[in-house]
Amino acid sequence: MSRSQWKPPYVNYDLISNVLSNQNKSIIRTTSRSSTILPSFIGFTFEVHTGKAYTKVYIDEKMVGRKLGEFALTRKIGKIHEKKMKKNKTGKK
Repeated sequence: MSRSQWKPPYVNYDLISNVLSNQNKSIIRTTSRSSTILPSFIGFTFEVHTGKAYTKVYIDEKMVGRKLGEFALTRKIGKIHEKKMKKNKTGKK
């Protein structure tokens, strides 16, 4: 479900204060995956927590209005195994 129209977008207060106080645009580390990306975040690099490690996310204009957690994946892509083919009695595959 999406957030109501009359409510403002959710952004963690500590995250906003870090962006406003950070003049040299150094990396900001956060665990708030549910925070909405604001236009004032453009040009910053965030390290978003995935549950095990931090993933670097550089904020671009196209990301405004979306959540930080959308760009830091939490699941690994599994190894794909080849199917084993049975051999016929004649030795052909």
